[in-house]
Amino acid sequence: MHGRLVRRFVLIAVLLCVIVLAGTAGFVEIEGYTWFDGFYMTITTITTVGYQELKPLSHAGRVFNSFLILFGVSVMFLAVGAMTQTIIELELQDRYGKRRMKRMINHLQDHFIVCGFGRVGRNASYEFQHANVPFLVIDRSEDRIEKAIHAGMLGVVADATRDDCLREAGVLRAKGLIAALPSDAENLFIILSAKTLNPKLTVVTRVSEEEAGEKLRRAGADIVLTPYAMAGRQLADALLRPHVVEFLDFAKSSIGPKVTMEQLCVSPKNGFARKKLGELLEPQKSDVIVLAVRRQAGETVFNPPAEFEIAAGDFLIVIGERPGLKKLEQMLTR
Repeated sequence: MHGRLVRRFVLIAVLLCVIVLAGTAGFVEIEGYTWFDGFYMTITTITTVGYQELKPLSHAGRVFNSFLILFGVSVMFLAVGAMTQTIIELELQDRYGKRRMKRMINHLQDHFIVCGFGRVGRNASYEFQHANVPFLVIDRSEDRIEKAIHAGMLGVVADATRDDCLREAGVLRAKGLIAALPSDAENLFIILSAKTLNPKLTVVTRVSEEEAGEKLRRAGADIVLTPYAMAGRQLADALLRPHVVEFLDFAKSSIGPKVTMEQLCVSPKNGFARKKLGELLEPQKSDVIVLAVRRQAGETVFNPPAEFEIAAGDFLIVIGERPGLKKLEQMLTR
């Protein structure tokens, strides 16, 4: 849409420039006008203002001016029509685009809300997009939301610190929220509002100052990340344990086109609850490896043996080929 509008404006601008230059050069060459007088006569002619000629035209000048009127006025009408059409198209696009966006937001269920499309929120949104999960971006900046929409994301211009904006974003139906505004105070407002509206919502945020982390946790944040502290630990680990850091980065990003790391929840509705881990993996006959089991009570068991008994609500941290993980997920959640 925008590319077509740009090409339309470029074409009209080129035609107008050609007409003005040709008209000015014609009056200078045929009637001996100065360049400014020729330009003035061309403008008054193609805009149909109808001012008196600067000096009487010769027969050749009248013939030239007749063709200038035909082509120049046609181009001017074309330019005015194109501009009117563009304004109408943009108005309709904005109106119907907002309605369509609102319908899409109303249909969101168990989605994630990203508050702030800065450096942190933008990268989080890209991860959600890569994982192909439903999510919505909220930001006060129209330019940032336009960038998000151009990237194929669902975005809305709103103030995430206001309760009514969070309601319109479907916070009551949402699964999780990321508070990624640059100010800790604004993130605190978001967390308080979101947790009040939906106490079951999982909220993740970042802090600029480490002292604010405890306040955000008391406000209801489930996970608080401190970028500077994390970056400091990673820098130290890169020197102390470089191979461990390389493997973790390798595992978190992309081990390859076929292998990935995932978390799978044991559903209480299947027959695998209260069964041994070996009984679950034996039918798979695949390269799926269970790295750890996160108990519902919060305990984490690393490298569980085949005799380990899994229960409903447990999360399996697994690594393996995507088809095998998909099959295992279907077995655990069906």
